[in-house]
Amino acid sequence: MKVLKTLAASLLATAALTSASLACEVTLKSSDTHPDGYPTVEAVKQMGKLLEERTDGRICVEVFHSAQLGEEKDTIEQTKFGVIDLNRVSMGPFNNLVEETKVVSLPYIFKGVDHMHTVMDGPIGDEILAAFEPHGYVGLAFYDGGSRSFYNKVKPIKSIEDLEGMKVRVMQSDIFVDMMSALGANATPMPYGEVYSSIQTGVIDGAENNWPSYESSGHFEVAGYYTLDEHLIVPEVLVMSKKSWDNLSPEDQAAVRQAAKDSVPFMREQWQAREKASEEKVRAAGVEVVTEIDKEPFMAAMDSVYEKHVTSENLKDLVARIRATD
Repeated sequence: MKVLKTLAASLLATAALTSASLACEVTLKSSDTHPDGYPTVEAVKQMGKLLEERTDGRICVEVFHSAQLGEEKDTIEQTKFGVIDLNRVSMGPFNNLVEETKVVSLPYIFKGVDHMHTVMDGPIGDEILAAFEPHGYVGLAFYDGGSRSFYNKVKPIKSIEDLEGMKVRVMQSDIFVDMMSALGANATPMPYGEVYSSIQTGVIDGAENNWPSYESSGHFEVAGYYTLDEHLIVPEVLVMSKKSWDNLSPEDQAAVRQAAKDSVPFMREQWQAREKASEEKVRAAGVEVVTEIDKEPFMAAMDSVYEKHVTSENLKDLVARIRATD
């Protein structure tokens, strides 16, 4: 079945190439689960534009949005084998593969978005990107994933007690599952594309995500309570298949890496604008947004998550260095 999925994805990608990309010597296929126009999708397009300009049209990037090549778990595997060249992926699915990604997936590890930017733009971020390579990927850049908060269709969440027994979708990550258990909720890992119907039919009560994802997915239509607890500020990562990377010359590798880095400021501008627009749309739709919430009990409940997942000296050191970063 996996072979058939991989073959189908490859055929789809090949069939969808535009005449412009066919003129390139190298066309890098890039995957994203988000819809066209989403900041991460537009950022990879910007990377492709820069790369095409800087290589005189030799290297192009073809972006396949809206999970055209599969959900993240599937595309991660395809990327490792070089069927997909570039992949914008949430950090959670990598937690069990690349140990260092666990740190930035920890609840309340960052003091805010600016703190996250400082950490990920510096040596700690470079160290985490380098950690992908032994696993078959080349880490290129970090994009914003916003602040993730809870939403559901049952009731407004105003305290940790309101989460008791609630069925909440999380990404397929042990950290996220344990986070929900520590808060008294029932974690339900499932692919992003199944969340809408699962809330609608009562399989789950809600989920957690940022403003743009809550809005663009339409989840606000079926889950009308959104609580700004901001338990996670998890950057997203753009990776390249090591197999595809090794097919490039050192000069082209440098061009790819630089174009990815240069797409980050563009992405952040897009993100800030999209976040504002998404919030306005959600509020206009009548969603009840809880802004006044005491985060201290939520943060205190995370002690068990840190104890379970921050076990190696490497991770303990990363946590300490992130907390020490101003």
